[in-house]
Amino acid sequence: MQHILLTIDVEDWFQVENLRPWNPPATWHERELRVEKSTHRVLDCLDELSCSLQSDLSPDTTPYANRNQIRATFFVLGWVARRCPELVREIRKRGHEVASHGNSHLLCSDMSCSDLDLDLRESKALLEDCCGQEVLGYRAPSFSVNESVLERIHKAAYRYDSSYNSFALHHRYGKVDFRNSASVNGIAIQCRDGFFELPLSNLSLGQKVIPWGGGGYFRLIPSFLFVRGVRRILNTDGAYALYLHPWEFDPEQPRVKEASWQLGFRHYVNLDKTGAKLERLVKSFSFCRFVSCSDYLEAVMNRLVSRN
Repeated sequence: MQHILLTIDVEDWFQVENLRPWNPPATWHERELRVEKSTHRVLDCLDELSCSLQSDLSPDTTPYANRNQIRATFFVLGWVARRCPELVREIRKRGHEVASHGNSHLLCSDMSCSDLDLDLRESKALLEDCCGQEVLGYRAPSFSVNESVLERIHKAAYRYDSSYNSFALHHRYGKVDFRNSASVNGIAIQCRDGFFELPLSNLSLGQKVIPWGGGGYFRLIPSFLFVRGVRRILNTDGAYALYLHPWEFDPEQPRVKEASWQLGFRHYVNLDKTGAKLERLVKSFSFCRFVSCSDYLEAVMNRLVSRN
C-alpha cells in the first residue's frame, strides 16, 4: 500500500517569510486574523474528500472503508494556538494530528541555541495543553533545519521532524547529511535512536532535484503534470509528503502591494485554485492511504517488527 502524507503548516497570511519586511512580528496583532476561517476551509475540504473516497468504494470493500479516511498533520504555530485554542481542538476533533511549527515563525538558523530550545519546549507544551494529547512532531519555519537543530528537536522530546527539503537552490532551506543515518524505510529516516526525519518529497531527474513537495510549486505546476510527478515519486519511494498552508486556500486575503512582482507572484499565484487542485490530486490517488505523519511512522515501525 502506497501512502500520501498531507501536511498543513498553520500560519496566517502576514506570517509568511517572503512578506516579512512588510509584516514584522511587532505588527502582527494589527493584522486581520484570517487563519481560523482558512483552516476551517481546509478541514471542510478534507472532510468532503474523505466522504467522496468512501462513496467511491464498492460494497465488497466496505469492511475496509476506514482506509480511505483522510488524516493529515497540522503543524500549528504557537502564536496561532495562543489566539485560537479552539482551532487546535477542532483540528484534533476532526481526527487529524496536531504537531508543532514552533512559536514565532523565526528561522531556526537565526535563533540562539537557548532561544531555540525554549521555542521548541514552549510550542510543544502549549499545543499539548490545547489538544490534550502528546505532540510528537515538529516542522521548522521555512524548513530551516540542520544537524544542530535536529539534535535540539530530538532533545526536546519530539519523536520526529518533518523539515528537510532536498531542494538545495532555496537559500533558506537547511542542509543535512543523512548518509550515516541508521536506516531508511520508505521516506522515514531514522537519524537518532527513536527519532525520525520525514522529509518533504521532491522529484529527482538524474542529478537534478525539482521541488515537488507543495506550496507555491503545487499551485504553479499544472495538475496533470504534478500528478505525473507524484506518481513517479510513489513508484520510487512508496510514499509522498505534501505541504500546504491555510492561507493558500484564501484568495480574498489582503494584498501586500509593496512586495516586488516576483514575491507577489510566488505568494498569490493560483490561490483560487488550491482547493480544486488538492481535490484532483486526492482523487487521482484514491488507491493510496492518506495518513498523518505519526500514522506513517507507526506503519513503518510495524513493518520493521513483522520483518524481525
